[in-house]
Amino acid sequence: MAILGNIIKGVIELKDTFSSEIIHEEAQEKVLKELLETAKNTKFGKYYDFESILETSNIQSSFTKSVPYFDYNKINAEWWSKLHNGETNLTWPGNPTYFALSSGTTGKSSKRIPVTNEMIDAIKNAGIKQVFALKNFELPADFFEKEIMMLGSSTELEENNNHLEGEISGISASNIPIWFRGYYKPGDEISQIDDWDERVERIAERAKDWDIGALSGIPSWIELMLQKVIEYHNLNNIHEIWPNLQVYTSGGVAFGPYEKSFKALLGKPVTVIDTYLASEGYIATQVRPETDAMQLNTDNGIYFEFVPFKPDYINEDGSLKNEAPALTLDQVKLNQDYVLIISTVSGAWRYLIGDTIEFTDIKRAEIKITGRTKFFLNTVGSQLSVNKMDAAMRELEAEFDTKIPEYTICAKRGDDGEFYHYWYLGADLQNPDEEKIAQALDEALKTANKNYKVARSKALKGVKVKVIAPERFHDWNERNKKKGGQVKMERVMGEDKFADWESFINA
Repeated sequence: MAILGNIIKGVIELKDTFSSEIIHEEAQEKVLKELLETAKNTKFGKYYDFESILETSNIQSSFTKSVPYFDYNKINAEWWSKLHNGETNLTWPGNPTYFALSSGTTGKSSKRIPVTNEMIDAIKNAGIKQVFALKNFELPADFFEKEIMMLGSSTELEENNNHLEGEISGISASNIPIWFRGYYKPGDEISQIDDWDERVERIAERAKDWDIGALSGIPSWIELMLQKVIEYHNLNNIHEIWPNLQVYTSGGVAFGPYEKSFKALLGKPVTVIDTYLASEGYIATQVRPETDAMQLNTDNGIYFEFVPFKPDYINEDGSLKNEAPALTLDQVKLNQDYVLIISTVSGAWRYLIGDTIEFTDIKRAEIKITGRTKFFLNTVGSQLSVNKMDAAMRELEAEFDTKIPEYTICAKRGDDGEFYHYWYLGADLQNPDEEKIAQALDEALKTANKNYKVARSKALKGVKVKVIAPERFHDWNERNKKKGGQVKMERVMGEDKFADWESFINA
């Protein structure tokens, strides 16, 4: 009998009995006030006069009018870079304990994003919220006695100018509560291995010693780890070695593109729970099984604003124009793409995180990630967002009976001087008919997006497709950054990057 599991499950259900439902608009007002109060005596707070903002009748409106938008390059150049020169009390009181290294999906050089102790606490609280939400998924009591495989970047952080640096998944894993360490796999020793291939090899060697009930990590790297374990032990599927695997918490990217390839590695269905942990904070988590949307963490150290995602408001580099309007939670609408703006307990202010989202339930503050501002392809008016591209991939998977977990696209002129969309699709297809696939892709996008259909009748000449092995995308990421962790494939490339990509693929 799962005695401990029943106790844990009982505590989770009891906690919910005494919890009141969050009123998200009120929670956001409180969070903003607390952020401003805490930071009003910092150099940033004095520069933008947080004290005066706090004295106004509408703090949210005053904050929007007083503080400009910042992307990473702007806030780092004007504020965060000074932290590395020994300055303190800049955008948040004191000095950050950590810096999260994030190259995102657009370049080789790492961003260095402050992570304060307050942010570590906020991430822990969001993780606890996720655990308590498991009661909604009707999991058996013995699930709560199983181990959890958290596959992120190395927890061996580097010391640099009295700060510790690493990817956010490694920083988070190095700060897991003591009571959780007995459940956490692959454990401290293996998690500290920096080389991805060596770490996964060690996981495969030890896999039979663990009773894994849940997996957590970015889909593409979780898949590679599972494939390695299956290959190492000569299995048909992962459930032959981890029969009690019941939950996968996905994070970092939308799970949809990986759903088919992920399920192929399983022996039976698992519950998939989406989460949204970025280098800048724990943004949202799925809290109920009726939807795969995620609930914003509105009461936990992050204040959100939402800019309608329209070409008129976006610069070519993906940054926001100053005149772009920002909405609060009580002003948003359903089924509209928004650029996500955050202010946090790590001293990010009106910060463009780079993701676009849409609301599926405003009262519950539930969202889906729809893409990246830099991955919005609007050459010759096509207005393609990543969610439209992902949906087209699902149609191709069904039509050609394959899996397409990875892809990338570039809009550029062909030899005839006309504009084309050049696609590379990662799929295991023998002798693929690339012209037929291109035609099917073109038709899927025309049906899904009227702007694309108009562009195809005018300046966009056509679609060209090349099918390559999915592993080539992993090889590209390894060459440009490193395997594992928070590394994600760029879905849309500029012409210079695409030329480099094609040289790499054709080498």
